[in-house]
Amino acid sequence: MLIRDLAARCLAVVGAPWFSIAGFAVIVLNAACLGLETYSGIEAAAGPLLRLIEHLCVAGFLVELLIRFGACLDRPSTFFRDRWNLFDMLILAAPLLPGVRENVTLLRLLRLARIVRAFRLFPSLRVILVGIRRSLPGLGSFLLITGLVLYAYAMLGWMLFGAAQPDRYGTVGQAMLSLFLLLSLDDITNILQSGREITGWAVPYYVSYMVTACYLLTNLLVGLVLTALQEAHEAERAAADGKHRGDPIPVDDSPQHQIAVLREALDALERQLERVPEVPSPRSFR
Repeated sequence: MLIRDLAARCLAVVGAPWFSIAGFAVIVLNAACLGLETYSGIEAAAGPLLRLIEHLCVAGFLVELLIRFGACLDRPSTFFRDRWNLFDMLILAAPLLPGVRENVTLLRLLRLARIVRAFRLFPSLRVILVGIRRSLPGLGSFLLITGLVLYAYAMLGWMLFGAAQPDRYGTVGQAMLSLFLLLSLDDITNILQSGREITGWAVPYYVSYMVTACYLLTNLLVGLVLTALQEAHEAERAAADGKHRGDPIPVDDSPQHQIAVLREALDALERQLERVPEVPSPRSFR
C-alpha cells in the first residue's frame, strides 16, 4: 500500500502543469549557460557561477527522473519501456563513463543533447518530433527522386556548359553540386545570363530545372511533411481522447508484479484477521 500511495503521489506531480513548466525552465537555463560559456569574457568573469548553475541543472534533471520513476514504482517495467526515460538516463549517466568525462567535446555534446528533452514536456513539440519520424520513410523516396532529377540535369549541364564553365559543370559531380546549390535560386539571374551567352538552350534548361526541382520537388517535400504532421496530430489527439474516456491502462503481467500484488493482498488479509475478535471455543461454556 505504501508503494502504491507513493506512486500515486509521484504520478500526480508528473501530471501537474507546473512540473512540465519547471522542467522546461531548467532546460532553458542549462542551454543559456552552455551558450554563455562560448563568450570568453563571461567565462573568465563568471566561470564558477556557470559551473554551479550547471550542477544545479543536472540535479534538477535527476530529481525529475526520480519522480518519474516513482510514478511507475508499482510497475517499474513501464518506466523502462518509455524511450524518453531511457534517453534521460543515458544523458545523465554518460558523463560518468570512462573516456567520456575526459573528453570536453563529448561532454558539451551531451550537455547540448539535454535540450532535446524539451520535446517530451509539451505535446505540441512531441507532435512535431513524431511527424518528422513518420515522414522518414517517404523522405527516402523523395531523396531518390531528387537524386535522379539532379543527375539527369547534371548530365545535360555537362553536355551544354562543361567546356565553357568547367568550374560548375566540369564533371557530373560538380554539376550536381552546382544544381543543388541552385535550389535556393540564389544568383539565378546572372547564371541564366551567362548560360545564354554560351548556348540558346540555357533558357529552357534552367526554366525547366526551376519548375521541376525548385517548385515541384519542394512542394512535394512540404506536402510529405505536412501529411506526416497531420497523422501525428491525429494520433496524439486519439491518445488524449482515449485517456479522457478512461480506456483501460495496460498493466504489468510479469510474474514479479503478480507476486507483489499477491503479497500485498495477503498482508491486507492478515491485518483484517488481526482485527477480528477471538471467538470462544464451545468447551468454555461447559
